Amino acid sequence: MTSPAQASLLHLDASIRTADSVTRELTGHFARAWRRAHPSGDHAYRDLAAEPVPHLTHAVREALLDDGYQGEDHGASPAERALNEALTAEVRAATTIVLGAPMYNYAIPSTVKAWLDRLVTPAHLVPPDGGPALLGGKTVVVVTARGGSYAPGTPREGFDHQEPYLRSVFASIGLADDLSFVHAELTLAAVVPQMAALRPLAEKSLAGAYESLGRLAA
Repeated sequence: MTSPAQASLLHLDASIRTADSVTRELTGHFARAWRRAHPSGDHAYRDLAAEPVPHLTHAVREALLDDGYQGEDHGASPAERALNEALTAEVRAATTIVLGAPMYNYAIPSTVKAWLDRLVTPAHLVPPDGGPALLGGKTVVVVTARGGSYAPGTPREGFDHQEPYLRSVFASIGLADDLSFVHAELTLAAVVPQMAALRPLAEKSLAGAYESLGRLAA
């Protein structure tokens, strides 16, 4: 009988704010709760804002399509190869991933996109026959912060290009079997006078996010 995998958390932040970041506070809350629930588990951290993953070049993209730099030399540098191997190893080792992704201009930060672009490779794609994916079997929690509200029925519901995109790309590489989104909405209500009337709703959304993350971490 195969022994269960060692519990391992990969904690990712992407906010460009180093102070007063809602997503950083929330992912930190999740990570602390997770570590209390898994005292012997491993914990890896990557700050995609402080140390951005370089955007794809033609050479790197061609090498990624060649399944992990096997075979033809596409001109990807040793540093680029080492980075991709490190990013891939972090994800493969994790049993749980928590990603803090603030909404910038209705979508994800470009640093998150650059990280994902290194993971979407032929080796990681869900097989056409629907068989198990190499990265499958993980718990993924995406924490977002949004200045406004994009909930169903709101005027800007259709402006949300954050959750739908992440759901699609995670599904393509087998990371959507146990995927949760936790949104803290109306965060600008605290600083924008015209949104002052929405502050109670913003506080309720934030409190709900903390509660959901505590439950998911346990």
